[in-house]
Amino acid sequence: MKIQTQVFTGTGQQQLLLKSLVLVAFTLFALLFGASAQAGRIKEIASIEGVRSNQLSGFGLIVGLDGTGDQTTQMPYTTQGLSNYLRQLGMTLPAAQLSQLQMKNVAAVLVTAQLPAFARPGQTLDINVSSVGNSKSLKGGTLIATPLKGVDGEVYAMAQGNLIVAGAGASAGGSKVTVNHLSVGRIPDGAQVERSVPTSLLEGNSISLSLNASDFQTARKVAAAVNQRFGAGVAMALDGRTVQVQAPSGPNERVSFIAEMEELAVESSVQSAKVIINARTGSIVLNQAVTLGACAIAHGNLSISISSTPSVSQPNAFSNGTTTVTEKASIDIKAEPGKLILIPAAAQLSEVVKALNSLGATPQDLLAILQAIKSAGALNAELEVI
Repeated sequence: MKIQTQVFTGTGQQQLLLKSLVLVAFTLFALLFGASAQAGRIKEIASIEGVRSNQLSGFGLIVGLDGTGDQTTQMPYTTQGLSNYLRQLGMTLPAAQLSQLQMKNVAAVLVTAQLPAFARPGQTLDINVSSVGNSKSLKGGTLIATPLKGVDGEVYAMAQGNLIVAGAGASAGGSKVTVNHLSVGRIPDGAQVERSVPTSLLEGNSISLSLNASDFQTARKVAAAVNQRFGAGVAMALDGRTVQVQAPSGPNERVSFIAEMEELAVESSVQSAKVIINARTGSIVLNQAVTLGACAIAHGNLSISISSTPSVSQPNAFSNGTTTVTEKASIDIKAEPGKLILIPAAAQLSEVVKALNSLGATPQDLLAILQAIKSAGALNAELEVI
C-alpha cells in the first residue's frame, strides 16, 4: 500500500506540472499573438478634429550684441524697427539722425512659436529666433518685448528674454571658423500667452476623429472599436480619414468619454507600401511593405570635368604693353558604358535592398532609378518626394 500511495502522489504532481506548463504556454501565446494583432490606441492613430496648435510669428530686435549686429546701412528695417520701439517709449529721433546710426549691437529677427491647444493666458511657450539681416552672430543677445501674432493679426503672446545659441565662432586675419549656426537661437519659456484660442470641442452633439493617415480599413476598425465599447450607432466612419462619434454634451462627461475612447485598442491594418525620397539630401527610406517585380536595368555614369589654367602674357621690352592674365579652359567628358542588369523579383524588404545594392549606384542615382522602375510597373509602392 505504501508503494501504491507514492506512485499515485507522483502521478498527481506530474498532472499538476503538466497543467501549469499548458497554462503558461497559452498565456505566452495570447501575449505574443494578441499584442501583434494590435496597432495601438486610438489616440496614437487619430486626433480630435479642431483640437490643434496654431502658428505665431512676430518681428523683433536683438540687443546687446558684441559688434556682431546688422549693418544698418544695408538693412534699413533694423533702424526702422528700433525707431518704432523708441517711439513707443516716448523717444523720437529726427530722420537725419536715424540715417546716421551705426547700430552694430542690434539685429533684426523673426520670432516664431507654437500656441498649443487649450493654452491659457499666463502660460509660457518656447520660441525660436532667426536673423533676417546680415548679423554675424546672435550669441549673447537679448530679445526685447516682441508681440507674436496669429494669421488673424491678433496678438496672442509676448516674447522676451536672453537668447541661447548652440554654436561658436571665431575670426582673425581674414580667416573665419564657425560651429553650427550662429544666426538662429532659442529661448525656453520665452513667451507668455496673452489670449486663448476658442475650440469647438464642446459644441454640438458629436465630435470627429481625424486619422493621421487616410485608410478606409483603419477608419472602419476605429468605428467598430468605439461601437463595441459604447454601443451600436455611437461611431460612424464618414470616409477614409474621418470618424464621427456621438458624445455627451456636458463638459465633464465629454472629457471623460474622450479620455476613455482614446485608450481603446485598434487592430493593425495592412501597411501601405511607400518609398520616401528626399531630393535635397539624396536620402531614400523604404518601409517593410515594399516589394519589387522582376525587371532589367541599364545604368551608366556620365562625368564632365572642367579645368581652368591661368596663362600670363608678358609683352616685349620697350613695347609699352601691359601684362595680362588669361584663362585656358579644358573640358573632358567621360561616359562609362552601362551594363544591363537583371533584377529578380523581391517579396521582402531585405531582398529589395540587396537587389538595389547590386546596381552599385549612389543614392542620387537611385532617385532616378526608382522613379523609372515605378513607371515601368515593377515597383509595388507609392513614391513620395519630400
